Amino acid sequence: MAKDIGIDLGTANVLINVEDKGIVLDEPSVVAIDTDTDKVLAVGSEAYKMVGRTPGNIRAVRPLKDGVIADFDMTEQMLSYFIKKLNVKGLMSKPNILICCPTGTTDIERKAIRQAAEKSGSSTVYVDVEPKVAAVGAGLDIFQPVGNMVIDIGGGTSDLAVLSLGDIVESSSLRVAGDRLNTDIVNYLRKDFGLLIGEHTAERVKIEIGTAVPGHRKEEIQVRGRDIVNGLPKEITLESSQIETSMHDTLQSIVIAARELLGKIPPEIAADIIDHGVMLTGGGALIDGLPQLFSDELGVPVNVSPSPLQDVAKGTGYLLKHPDKIRDLK
Repeated sequence: MAKDIGIDLGTANVLINVEDKGIVLDEPSVVAIDTDTDKVLAVGSEAYKMVGRTPGNIRAVRPLKDGVIADFDMTEQMLSYFIKKLNVKGLMSKPNILICCPTGTTDIERKAIRQAAEKSGSSTVYVDVEPKVAAVGAGLDIFQPVGNMVIDIGGGTSDLAVLSLGDIVESSSLRVAGDRLNTDIVNYLRKDFGLLIGEHTAERVKIEIGTAVPGHRKEEIQVRGRDIVNGLPKEITLESSQIETSMHDTLQSIVIAARELLGKIPPEIAADIIDHGVMLTGGGALIDGLPQLFSDELGVPVNVSPSPLQDVAKGTGYLLKHPDKIRDLK
């Protein structure tokens, strides 16, 4: 028998949870192709190492953008590669797959996600929404008549949802998240320092010295890139306060969306959220000072999940064992 698999098909990373084994794969959502032959050269971690460092005939592609499929063929090849790598298929059978999508996806986008999973070799494909699955993975009991709020900040999207009785009461999805914060840092350094840096460097700066609250973190980092004026390599020293400035507007847009969401929910559920607080999940939840930022702005307790990067994949494992709790989106 093939084992059921749950897939967190993220803009930045793909995680796969296999029945009875847990999370067995966590790799970047990147495919490297030879543009002369259209041949796939590398997928996942190997391809990620090539981003920003490829010769002219090799292109490192991220097939998902803002939480949805931007390149269908590449997504299908990437999924097929990962599933083959796991070797979870039985000789005569195909696995059931649960795959997740942001709340703001259209019917067409969801259909593309479903088709990519079907073509990669499965018997039944379920599609459910990321914030619900992440809430389950974070350990929230969303199936009771109690309101819970989750903010899932991934690579391409920030999904905000209030849940009760196993379904979404209110939700919103912004196509701004970790990738946009990296872009903010790149643009800030270009504008204020005349320094060009790549995506990898921006991500490292965000993790190592970034903060969401002024004065919450006081660290420095040496950053190397290319001088815009003379084209030569250049090194500068950056401080946490500068990275907070660069990320401020994007983080505020997520705060504003959270505030608007809380303004739409029934008062009983609002009372539950004051009791239980808001759960932050996704890679963005690890940004220094973010719980304090949300707590100060929303006036409710804010907690970070113990395993924010793995919550969606963990949630798929639970839901595949309880398929009656999956709301399969067509």
